[in-house]
Amino acid sequence: MRRSPLPLVLDEPPVAEQADGRPPARETLRTEFDFVLPRGYLDADGVLHRHGTMRLATARDELLPLYDARVQENPAFTTVVLLSRVLTSLGTLSAVSSSVVENMFASDVAFLQDLYRRINAEGHTRAAVTCPSCAHRFDVDLSGGRLGES
Repeated sequence: MRRSPLPLVLDEPPVAEQADGRPPARETLRTEFDFVLPRGYLDADGVLHRHGTMRLATARDELLPLYDARVQENPAFTTVVLLSRVLTSLGTLSAVSSSVVENMFASDVAFLQDLYRRINAEGHTRAAVTCPSCAHRFDVDLSGGRLGES
């Protein structure tokens, strides 16, 4: 049996038209995820910042901390540098620096680490949960957003 050679360039599979004959809608990629911190970052002026946005990480985001002197001295600092790169906003702060992440409550850093893992490894912020009273299974969005959903 003779095998046919693989093409050098793989074509994308054809996409069917929509039911009304219009061209297919383009799929969008969600790259930013809003969240609400469980406790919040308390700045030097006593302002509490809880609402923020995290973007998807790039390979560069994961590689650059390895060259950071603070990470070379203490590998645990990788989390601080990495989170400061992917947090695009937090409350009314003009920027989220490594100093901000360093001074967050441990529970908020753990929340952000989990959010980072979910959006970068799993591609979503949902988690399957079971109601302890009725055993009903459902999904919740861990990124929060509305009051009471953090």
